[in-house]
Amino acid sequence: MTNPATPASAPYYRAGAGEPLLLLHGGTSSWHCWNTVAPLLIDSYDVFAPTLPGHAGIPDLPRPYTIAAAADWLEKSMDDAGFGTAHIAGNSLGGWLAMELARRGRARSVVAFSPAGAWSTTETRVPAIFRAMRRQQRLGYPLMPLVLRVPALRRRTMRTVCEHGDRVSSEQAILAARNALRCTIVDDIPSVIATEYEPYGPLDLPVLIAWSGSDRLIPYDRYAAGWRRSAPSATWRILPDVGHVPMYDNPALIAATIREWTCHHSSGELKRSVG
Repeated sequence: MTNPATPASAPYYRAGAGEPLLLLHGGTSSWHCWNTVAPLLIDSYDVFAPTLPGHAGIPDLPRPYTIAAAADWLEKSMDDAGFGTAHIAGNSLGGWLAMELARRGRARSVVAFSPAGAWSTTETRVPAIFRAMRRQQRLGYPLMPLVLRVPALRRRTMRTVCEHGDRVSSEQAILAARNALRCTIVDDIPSVIATEYEPYGPLDLPVLIAWSGSDRLIPYDRYAAGWRRSAPSATWRILPDVGHVPMYDNPALIAATIREWTCHHSSGELKRSVG
């Protein structure tokens, strides 16, 4: 395990002791989106948060990018980390991958925050948003460090992914923007969306789908129905006043949600530690 102060250049975060907890970021992001949440969990969990292939300089998978190949990579990463199974929390693409790992029997419990996936294979809105964000990021890159150091401008610039960009440190916002530009899978998003996947059906483990109440990227009213059909045994919760990447808006709420839910499928020792 690494020290909680993991260097920003590291390809993953690992810290803490206790039951294994895997944290998975969303598309165009990196493990750093968890850097205000993970320290709140390391007292009870062995926390492992990798940066996914094709993100933030991590070598890409064979193209085109597929969910199956990403899940294969994550299974190997879990093996290398000594995780046979783990509690898994994922956001967006990470939430989709958490469900795939649950399908494969690698999850003890799942918390999926505004998960991507389970949408129509003709979905065009999400790829269009990612393309527009990429264009804006490329055009604004020269001024990005200056713009993101101003709280009001940071809130406006980050409004697609969070409600309160002014609460995000300028350093974290700049790193997130740079990592988004380094993401190599953006052009594969349409092909990933167009892939058919079997519904998950009833899973023999606790699954919580926690949707951000202020999600502008994949809003609940438009996208939740697909997940309700695909994962009928999941429990649902709406998280107030947070955007698509809720870790940016309210780290304490996200940590508490993970901590509470994992108790549904944990050893007695963990249950006592959070009781």
